[in-house]
Amino acid sequence: MSVQVVAAKMAEVELKDVPTGKDLPVGSPMTPTSEDKSLAKNDSFAAGSSAAPSLTVESSAKAGDSSPGLLTPNAAKLPQASAMKRTDPQQNGGEAFVNRDGTVAEAPRMKKIQFAEQKQEFNKRPSKIGRRSLSRSISQSSTDSYSSAASYTDSSDDETSPRDKQQKNSKGNGDFCIKNIKQADFGRREIEIAEQEMPALMALRKRAQGEKPLAGAKVVGCTHITAQTAVLMETLSALGAQCRWAACNIYSTQNEVAAALAEGGFSVFAWKGESEDDFWWCIDRCVNVEGWQPNMILDDGGDLTHWIYKKYPNMFKKIKGIVEESVTGVHRLYQLSKAGKLCVPAMNVNDSVTKQKFDNLYCCRESILDGLKRTTDVMFGGKQVVVCGYGEVGKGCCAALKAMGSIVYVTEIDPICALQACMDGFRLVKLNEVIRQVDIVITCTGNKNVVVREHLDRMKNGCIVCNMGHSNTEIDVASLRTPELTWERVRSQVDHVIWPDGKRIVLLAEGRLLNLSCSTVPTFVLSITATTQALALIELYNAPEGRYKQDVYLLPKKMDEYVASLHLPTFDAHLTELSDEQAKYLGLNKNGPFKPNYYRY
Repeated sequence: MSVQVVAAKMAEVELKDVPTGKDLPVGSPMTPTSEDKSLAKNDSFAAGSSAAPSLTVESSAKAGDSSPGLLTPNAAKLPQASAMKRTDPQQNGGEAFVNRDGTVAEAPRMKKIQFAEQKQEFNKRPSKIGRRSLSRSISQSSTDSYSSAASYTDSSDDETSPRDKQQKNSKGNGDFCIKNIKQADFGRREIEIAEQEMPALMALRKRAQGEKPLAGAKVVGCTHITAQTAVLMETLSALGAQCRWAACNIYSTQNEVAAALAEGGFSVFAWKGESEDDFWWCIDRCVNVEGWQPNMILDDGGDLTHWIYKKYPNMFKKIKGIVEESVTGVHRLYQLSKAGKLCVPAMNVNDSVTKQKFDNLYCCRESILDGLKRTTDVMFGGKQVVVCGYGEVGKGCCAALKAMGSIVYVTEIDPICALQACMDGFRLVKLNEVIRQVDIVITCTGNKNVVVREHLDRMKNGCIVCNMGHSNTEIDVASLRTPELTWERVRSQVDHVIWPDGKRIVLLAEGRLLNLSCSTVPTFVLSITATTQALALIELYNAPEGRYKQDVYLLPKKMDEYVASLHLPTFDAHLTELSDEQAKYLGLNKNGPFKPNYYRY
C-alpha cells in the first residue's frame, strides 16, 4: 500500500471506527491501563471535571460483555505509532496506522459504535452532578428569573389575587397591593441596572436634590411600572414629592420592580396580569385615600385623569397640573379643553421633541423586533409585513423590519406621512389590498378599529397580529370573542385564535401594547422621556399664577434642549458654541433656544 494514499486519508478519523479495548493486542499503546480504567470508573468526563487529563469515549459492548471498551488517549502516554487511521478503498475498508518511521502497520478490524446502544449505556451511568445541573436549569428557569415583562411565564406560582393578600414591607407598612413583596431584592437589582442607563435623571436628582423643587407636591401616577419608571419615581421623591402609583397597562408591570418600590415605601397598586376590574380598582386605591389630596397627575393614556374627572370632580378642581405622555391621553385632554371642561393646566409631553423624536421613534425601532422575537421566534427575512400608520412609531417599526429583510407595506390617512413612507421606499397600500398575503400585521395609529373582524377573517393561516399603539382599541379583539372561534393559549401574552375551518392567527398581548406587554424597552431612550416628564412636573408645580391657563401646553423649547444636553455626555459628545457674531447674525441667544417653536425636527 502506498504511503501517499495513507497520507491522503489521514484526516478521515471517524468515531464509528474507534477500536475497542478488547480488540487491541495486549501491550498495545492504545490498550487502557489500570489508571485509565480508574479514571473511567470515577466518571470524570460525565461529571464535567475540568481537572481530568484525558477524554474517555465509550463504545458499545457485544451482547454478554460485562463492560464496554474504553479509548483514553493521554497526553502523558503518547504511543510510539501515530494514532491516525487511514482507510484504503482498494482494501475494502482495511485499516492501518502510520508509524513515525513512515512504515504502515495493519490494525485489527475496528468495531462500529451503535448509537442507540451508546445512548442506553450513557443512560445507565448518569452523572450525579451533570443531572443535578440539568434539572436545576430546567426547573429554576421560570422561578429564578423574575423579569416578568421579559419571561413567558409569571414569576410567581401563587395564583391568589393580590387583592386578597395582606402584605407588609420590612417596616410594617402595608399601603400597597402587589404580587409578592418577597421579590423586592430582585427588583432593586433591576432598578440599579436601569439607573446606569438613565444619566439625565440621575444628574437631575443630584443637581436639584438640595433645592427640593417638588417639596409639597403629591403626585398620583398611572404609567407602565417598570425599572425605568421606578428610577423616575425615586427621583421625584428625592426632589420632595410624595407619590402614589398604578399601572396604565394590565400586562406591563414588572412584579419584582413593584415589590422593590413597595419595600422602599411607595404606595404602588399594580401587578402583571390584572383583570379590567383590578385595573380600575388599583387606580381608585391610588386616588381615594383618607387624608391625601393629590395636586399633580402624571398620566400615560388618560385613564387616571378620566377616572378623577368623572368620579372625583372636586378633587380634580384642586389639581395644579397634569402631565400626559401618550397620543391617546393627549387626545382626551384636547377634547376636554375644546369642550371647556378642562379646569387644570396640562402639559402635552407626547408632542415634545424629546419624547416624539426619540421615544416614539428609536424606542419602537428596537423594541418591535424584541417583542416579536420573544413571543413568536419569527424570522423576519422575506416576511411580508403591513404597518398601519407612519407616524414616529410606524417609522421606527418600518425601519427595523426593513433592515431585517422584511417586505414592508404601509397604510396611512395623512398624505404627508404617506409621502414620507413612499420616499423611504415603502409601498403605500390599503389594508384590504394586502390582508390576504401578509405574514405580520402591526398597528401604530392611536386610532380605533384599524383592524376589524372583516380583516381578521381574511388573514392567512398563521398571520401574526399585534399593536404598537398605546390603547387596545386598534385591533377589534372583542369581535373575536364569539362561540364559533376557539382561543388557545400558547404562552403568556400569546394566543391562537382558531376558525372553524382550522385557520388560526397568532394574537399578541390581546391587542395591547406589544413592546411593554411582551418584552422590555431600551432604558436609555426612556431616560429622555422620564426626564421630560420630571421637568414638566417641576414647571407646572412651580409656575407662578397665571403663566398657564386651563389649557394644554407643549414643553418649553428651552427644556427640550436641556433634556437633550443632559444625555450628550454619555456619548462623549461636544457641542459647538456660537460666536457673538454668529448669534447676532441668526438673531439667537448663545445659550438657546436654537429653534423657533414652529421648527419641525
